[in-house]
Amino acid sequence: MSQTHQSDPARRARLRWRSRRGLLENDLILTRFLDAHESALTDEEVDAFTRLMELSDNDLMGLLLASQEPEGELDLPQVRSLLVRLRSA
Repeated sequence: MSQTHQSDPARRARLRWRSRRGLLENDLILTRFLDAHESALTDEEVDAFTRLMELSDNDLMGLLLASQEPEGELDLPQVRSLLVRLRSA
């Protein structure tokens, strides 16, 4: 049986580490969101968050500020749902 994000402290620490970004604005939004919601994230939301962390800082900022919308492999319901939550953080 594989461990979920919530049951694995190493996975939780890795997620928080990946949220540290070069652009201060991204860092503030992501840290504020994780501080408020990390303990309640589902594995599906963690997957969406991880996909967003693979973006460059500028692309991520465009999505967080709603000047861009997810395209291609990122255009998934769970990514769009997470972006709504991140934008309100």
